Amino acid sequence: MIDWEFFEREWAGFFPSSVGRPATPPRLIAGLLYLQHTFDLSNEAVVARWVENPYYQHFCGEAFFQHRPPIDPSSLTRWRKRISEEGVE
Repeated sequence: MIDWEFFEREWAGFFPSSVGRPATPPRLIAGLLYLQHTFDLSNEAVVARWVENPYYQHFCGEAFFQHRPPIDPSSLTRWRKRISEEGVE
């Protein structure tokens, strides 16, 4: 079982939401990065599968099926750099 609250606590600093639009949920990013690594997918592939797969969406914290991508695939590269290897371990 994955301790999603751990990601909420540990990655909170990487997801500021004080100004502008709401922050991307840490569970979404952690879930997408996990699925990407587990299934050896590209940024584009993991986001495309997320759109078509309700299990991926539920795993990443969605309560209802979504028909549009939650983020641009290139955002995963930026999040990976922002979190860095230290934050991913």
